[in-house]
Amino acid sequence: MKLLLDTHVFLWWALTPERLTAPVLAACSDPATILLLSTASVWEIQIKAGIGKLTLHQPLPDVVASQLENGLQLLPITLDHALRVGDLPLYHKAPFDRMLIAQALVEDAVLASADAVVAAYPVARLWN
Repeated sequence: MKLLLDTHVFLWWALTPERLTAPVLAACSDPATILLLSTASVWEIQIKAGIGKLTLHQPLPDVVASQLENGLQLLPITLDHALRVGDLPLYHKAPFDRMLIAQALVEDAVLASADAVVAAYPVARLWN
């Protein structure tokens, strides 16, 4: 399974895995799972840290690098992803979340997210 980590799920997986649900933790720990991190999430974290909405106790490049060493793969934003955002209904107003939903749809990936609004979209979601 391809599993795209929502921004908060990535941070929890990397820094506080006890916050993850058992199904998400099991999927992330399964060597057969292809774990994906969107560059949109890295961008979102940098913005939130820069405006004081998020405090990281480790530099983000170090957090990302350590997860890449553990097999996490970066998912760049492509034209197909950007265009797919325009096809989504406006249930979710957050642009980063909309991008992650579009990426999961285009890449045929499951989106690991605690965000209940994601369930309104025709995307496979893993949380409970």
